[in-house]
Amino acid sequence: MTGVKNRTALVTGAGSDGGIGFATARLLRESGARVAITSTTDRILERLDELPGGDGEVFAAPADLTDSDQVEKLVKEVSNALGPIDIVVNNAGMVQVGRDEPSGHLNETSDESWHYGININLTSAFLVTRAVLTGMMERNYGRIVQMSSVTGPVVGIPGSSVYGAAKAGMLGMARSLAIEAGPHNVTVNCIGPGWIQTPSSSEAEIVAGTYTPAGRPGTPEEIGHVAVFLASEESSYLTGQLIVVDGGNTIQEYKGPTTK
Repeated sequence: MTGVKNRTALVTGAGSDGGIGFATARLLRESGARVAITSTTDRILERLDELPGGDGEVFAAPADLTDSDQVEKLVKEVSNALGPIDIVVNNAGMVQVGRDEPSGHLNETSDESWHYGININLTSAFLVTRAVLTGMMERNYGRIVQMSSVTGPVVGIPGSSVYGAAKAGMLGMARSLAIEAGPHNVTVNCIGPGWIQTPSSSEAEIVAGTYTPAGRPGTPEEIGHVAVFLASEESSYLTGQLIVVDGGNTIQEYKGPTTK
């Protein structure tokens, strides 16, 4: 397997040392990719120190990915530091450091909350993808991995209408883009994580993970390994798909405690 070796990858939303983004970045680096990471705060520079490699191998910079000018600047910086971007993992979203955005039913959702949720989850993925896409198509190679969710594309949760709409939108965008970019050897796929235990997980989310067929929440690394495969050369005939990684949770009708 040639995998991702000597490819340049950009992973967004990698500011948390226990999150899916940084786990994916670390696995890509271990697999031989040159890796750039970004998040909304300077915390990303701390993560850079935890990635093996030096100049020309790893890079980090903060950016607001809902701002097209900052996205364009980031892509240029990454390309100058590591080379043209071959792989993008659009992981940014769900939560943003420094802001607590409570969930709520749709009829109680303000315009601000709607735009915020769509922007950090969907608009950010659109802007980053648009910024790298032309170059990928011109070079006739690219791997775009969207970190969607089971929430939205597969199931729903009360109070998560905005989040679910954004994550479903990522899948819709990926499917259309897979058709547009397919002739240029650019694949576009989504991952649908289920209950994954990260520093931002609530106690209720961790408990929910224990009722999956796997009997536990997943780990960021288990999502990261799927992302590395979708980012690899070997995934060349897989595009426009949602890969669900949820410990089997969405296949079961009954999800409460069982008696054995």
